[in-house]
Amino acid sequence: MSLAATLVGGMVFGLALAAPPGPMNAVIATESVLRGWSAGFRAGLGAMLADVCFFLLALVGLVAFVQRSPAVRTVLFVAGGLLMLYFAYGAVASARSFVDDDVDEGKGFRKAFVLALTNPFQIAFWLTVGVGLLEPGQLDVLAALPVVGQSLAGRAVVQTGEPAIIVGLFAGVVAWILGFPAALVSARRRVESVAPVVAWLSAAVLAGSGLLFLAEAASRL
Repeated sequence: MSLAATLVGGMVFGLALAAPPGPMNAVIATESVLRGWSAGFRAGLGAMLADVCFFLLALVGLVAFVQRSPAVRTVLFVAGGLLMLYFAYGAVASARSFVDDDVDEGKGFRKAFVLALTNPFQIAFWLTVGVGLLEPGQLDVLAALPVVGQSLAGRAVVQTGEPAIIVGLFAGVVAWILGFPAALVSARRRVESVAPVVAWLSAAVLAGSGLLFLAEAASRL
């Protein structure tokens, strides 16, 4: 398979991973509509930096230690759950006031980075699928898409075991964190009421994810 096809396959896979609704996109959305495109992009960079860290740690085997340690994973679920609930509270406050009084430009970056670092599911991904991308084999990139993945399975299979697929994956993530904030900012310019709606939805996603994380931690005790 050609290098170009591998890169494109990696990009599609990266977009499939980055696009579904979740805590990271909730943070990116809130930052985008309240502070603008650059703030949303920086939040996306924070989440992506955590992925880079996990990838490097997985290569040297440290992520495997976390995956094998139930106590560490429970602590991560508790920490991640509490952080998500805290950030959900902040999103609610922003939705009520329509603005974010905190002008710290690095807030979104740090918020997304810390949330990603305390996400055991992200660790599990890089321990399994992520590292597996560098092992010789095949990857069905469209099968990873939510909802429609099963119906598209087998239509875009690329070869793994090449660095190009990792490059493509992160290129796909970059494309998302560039385009998603831009789309939200554009929508806000057309309809001013978009900002509080996005903030409320982001708060709901963060709160729901936080409660799920805490429930998972409780089930492990």
